[in-house]
Amino acid sequence: MKELLKKCLVEFIGAFFLVFTIGCALFPNGREGFPPMAIGFVLMVMVYAGGHISGGHYNPAVSLAAAIRGAISWKDFIPYIIVQFIGGALGALLASYIVAIPPYIAETSFSITPMIICEFLFTFALCYTVLNTAADDDTRGNSYFGLAIGSIVIVGLLATSGTCYGAFNPAVALGLLAMKMTQTKLILITLLTNFVGGAAAAGVYKITSND
Repeated sequence: MKELLKKCLVEFIGAFFLVFTIGCALFPNGREGFPPMAIGFVLMVMVYAGGHISGGHYNPAVSLAAAIRGAISWKDFIPYIIVQFIGGALGALLASYIVAIPPYIAETSFSITPMIICEFLFTFALCYTVLNTAADDDTRGNSYFGLAIGSIVIVGLLATSGTCYGAFNPAVALGLLAMKMTQTKLILITLLTNFVGGAAAAGVYKITSND
């Protein structure tokens, strides 16, 4: 139990800082910024900081992929995603308090099919990258896993700008809702799509991996 609590605390911290950074970077009170870089870099740093303790998921879709792969046990999966959702929600609420986030309804600018495709593909790419760089016996102990994971998020955000939320993470999707940056309608689709993308990445990993 003590070991699980340590892991859950690390997952809470990582999810908190990821969503908090998203809120602050997207609406920096009039200052010029580059949100994809801030978001990708904070994920990279948190993965390096906590990867040796919890795996550095900070993402329920990644935790699902890791559970399917066998990198974490199924009994740890539920506590992981609970603290990830809580951490993301609290990060969103704090960002909302600090930063002036205007009401923002993005549904009207998104077509559902392209949105689903983009969220699925880059959630898949993120989870696939995590499994092959941070959870694979062939690459265990490498020094580049955090950089690879943070970089795929930057790529996804730049590639899908204006097409989808760029969540690639159910905890981030919930955080966007908590920050009132969107309504409920497409967030639920995004959540489901992220989980499906994570499961698909785990399936492909099991087919292609030497483990």
